[in-house]
Amino acid sequence: RIIDVKNVKITISKEELDDYICITDIAKAKSDSVRAADVVRNWLRNRGTLEYLSVWEQIYNPEFKVFESEHFKKQAGLLTFTPSISEWISQTNAIGLYVKKGRYGGTFAHKDIAFEFASAISPVFKLFLIKEFQRLKNEENDRAKIEWDAKRFLSKNNYLIQTSAIKSYIIPKKN
Repeated sequence: RIIDVKNVKITISKEELDDYICITDIAKAKSDSVRAADVVRNWLRNRGTLEYLSVWEQIYNPEFKVFESEHFKKQAGLLTFTPSISEWISQTNAIGLYVKKGRYGGTFAHKDIAFEFASAISPVFKLFLIKEFQRLKNEENDRAKIEWDAKRFLSKNNYLIQTSAIKSYIIPKKN
C-alpha cells in the first residue's frame, strides 16, 4: 500500500505485529533518494533515537537484548559511531525495524517508530503523515465493514434457506 504525503510516495507494509512504514521513503522528504539512507543512518546515531528505540523494544519485544542496546547508546554521538539498521536489528534482536532488500526495498519501521522518525524530519510533515495514514486506515475499515455486512447477509439467507428445506423435509405435512 502506498500513501502520498506532500508529493512523497510512502510505502506501508502489513506485518505480523502491525503496520510498518518505509522510513527511507519518509527520508526522501528531506533529501533526494540517493541520500535517504544517510538520513536514516544519521537518525540512528542520535542518543535520543536509541533511547526511544530501546524503550519501544522493551515494551513490545520480550526477546530484546537490553544489554546490547546499552552498547549502542554509549557510542552515540561519537564521530566514529556509524551504526546501520541491520547491525541494530541483529545485535539487539529488535523487531521495530526491518530492512527489505531489492527494488522496492528500504528500511521499514513500526508505525510508532516511523512517526517518531517523521518528527526528526519535520513536525509539519509528521502531521501530514499521520493524517494520511489515518485516512488509509479509515478507508480499510470501511472496506472491511462492507465485507462483513455482505458475509452476514449471505450467512443469514443461507441459514433461512437451509432451515426451511429441513423443515419441509423432516416435518411431514398434515392433510
